[in-house]
Amino acid sequence: MKPQILIVDDDEDIRSQLRWALTADFDVIESEDRPSAMRVFHEKKPEVVLVDLGLPPHPGTPQEGMALLGELIAADSATRVVVISGQGEKQNALKAIGEGAYDFFCKPVNVEEVKTVIRRALYVGGLEREYRLMERQFDSEGFEGMIGKSPAVKQVFSIIRKLDNADASVLVLGESGTGKEVVALTIHRRGPRAKGPFVAINCGAIPETLIESELFGHERGAFTGAHTARPGRVEMAEGGTLFLDEIGELPPSMQVKLLRFLQEQQIERIGGRKPIHVNTRVIAATNVNIEKAMMEGTFREDLYYRLAVVVIKLPPLRERDTDVVVLAEAFLKRFGSEQGKGRLKFSKEALVALQQYSWPGNVRELENRVKRAVIMCEDQRVTPENLSLVTGSSEGALNLREARDQLERDMLTKALRKHRGKISPAAVELGISRPTFYEMMERLGIQKPTDAE
Repeated sequence: MKPQILIVDDDEDIRSQLRWALTADFDVIESEDRPSAMRVFHEKKPEVVLVDLGLPPHPGTPQEGMALLGELIAADSATRVVVISGQGEKQNALKAIGEGAYDFFCKPVNVEEVKTVIRRALYVGGLEREYRLMERQFDSEGFEGMIGKSPAVKQVFSIIRKLDNADASVLVLGESGTGKEVVALTIHRRGPRAKGPFVAINCGAIPETLIESELFGHERGAFTGAHTARPGRVEMAEGGTLFLDEIGELPPSMQVKLLRFLQEQQIERIGGRKPIHVNTRVIAATNVNIEKAMMEGTFREDLYYRLAVVVIKLPPLRERDTDVVVLAEAFLKRFGSEQGKGRLKFSKEALVALQQYSWPGNVRELENRVKRAVIMCEDQRVTPENLSLVTGSSEGALNLREARDQLERDMLTKALRKHRGKISPAAVELGISRPTFYEMMERLGIQKPTDAE
């Protein structure tokens, strides 16, 4: 299902423009005033809300828009509200940021920038929801919501504890689906900058033409479509933590600029002429074989040593001994409760299948399979068939969706290996966009091959 967003604007033309531009990627719902927006919000629970400050009955003032912002955040503090204001209302937009808005745009909006901000809001919101949910439900079974009893995972927990009073840069290494994002958020929440913002950016999911603006911001008129000055993610992390996910995908030109920032703690916006001092902690993560990337010259060695003051290597699930069953039981408890099936148990055959499977998609794949099993299970016992972990003569008994997923997984994996783990050429070969390729990788539990030649 597409992520759901709510657009609140009394101008039907603007709503139509945004709906037309966003429908391909998001499930768009609309409202034209505060009362209807709150009714829709409580009914649909959208993850991101775009709010025009000038709403009826006072469209000439920010009164209604600010009131709606307050109500939305009061109803659900995890909601990401993006404010849209007129050119003359920049101060109001900045005030809205202070009141809890996630970001803002000045009219006329740049649709591609809107898409990027929405995706980023969904990404960060997803991290925080996952962190809170696991912390609330499973804290007694693990550490800070991260579940595991194997020696490899306990070693990770030990390193994180030692960082409680430290402010050093951290590099988190591990295959896709091992929990790098959750580790980064845990370090932030336990560290000296916990009261500051946690700002995340996926370096591999943003086109090269936009990555510099996303990181360092731009001044008004710096390029076509830059209608107003905009701070970048680095500035927004002032006093907090900047999380650079998939740092191994950062283009060489941006590696140089990031290194300069880490050395000098200063940036310059695109089109700007004065340096801006930024005090933030940097946590980076990658599933790339970073040592191999340095040997091949695709990742700068000096940047690595700036980022890797502390290195945390997350073990793949296949190397975590009995953690598979511990995790599976925890996910079964969570999803069973959500679906009104709180008495579900794994059959003996299911437990054997869980332990025998190699888990190429790691914890994320395990979570997805257990969630599917809860939905498909028709009695009190979860079977290998429910988990799609059938073996022997039953292995070929796939339904249409499973067969399609298997075909897509094979095609993506082959394309990644052919292009040595490079997302862009692999996406071009398959005739899909780079963001779609990433979404499919996540859905199918695929990590980039570290041994691809």
